[in-house]
Amino acid sequence: MEFFCYHRDRAGSGVLRGALVEEHWSYMDRYDDELIARGPTFGADGETVSGSVHIAELPDPAAARAFAFDEPNYQAGVYRDVLLRRWRNLLGRTMWEFPGGRTGGRRYLVVGLGPVQDAVGGGGGGGGGGLPGGGDRDELIAFGPLLSDDGRVWVGTAALVRAEGPEAARAVLAPVRYADVEVHEWEFGGRR
Repeated sequence: MEFFCYHRDRAGSGVLRGALVEEHWSYMDRYDDELIARGPTFGADGETVSGSVHIAELPDPAAARAFAFDEPNYQAGVYRDVLLRRWRNLLGRTMWEFPGGRTGGRRYLVVGLGPVQDAVGGGGGGGGGGLPGGGDRDELIAFGPLLSDDGRVWVGTAALVRAEGPEAARAVLAPVRYADVEVHEWEFGGRR
């Protein structure tokens, strides 16, 4: 089973986050073989870390909860909340297999939460979270629907994308109407 995990930082927790960087990386090293994508998001200034994205293949929901809540930054209070959802890897690859590579261009996390009441788009496992067409698809690093705990109901979409700016990143979700769309600057994660 694949899971999308987005830990969002608590305001003012940067010093604590910095002190725990080795513990965080050591913890994530244990999941090297399970990770599909990982990396920090950034605030409006483009430099302050605002959260951490991890997409992983794990055996079951209990393992996903342990992954998310045993993480050292979570345990120490760096994060204010956690978005943990079943996810489906529609690209069938990891971020390390992205043809565009680790560098070059701006990268974003785009999370579409929804659906708007009258725009479920089919409701079931795929719902409105299908892949965009055209050139947008070539810029996708990771893409998939956010699903209910049992994996049957579409509740949104999460994407990592290379784009010219936040509006271009947001446009990868344009065909579907969401209750809310978040766009965060993001970069490839892991040990430097």
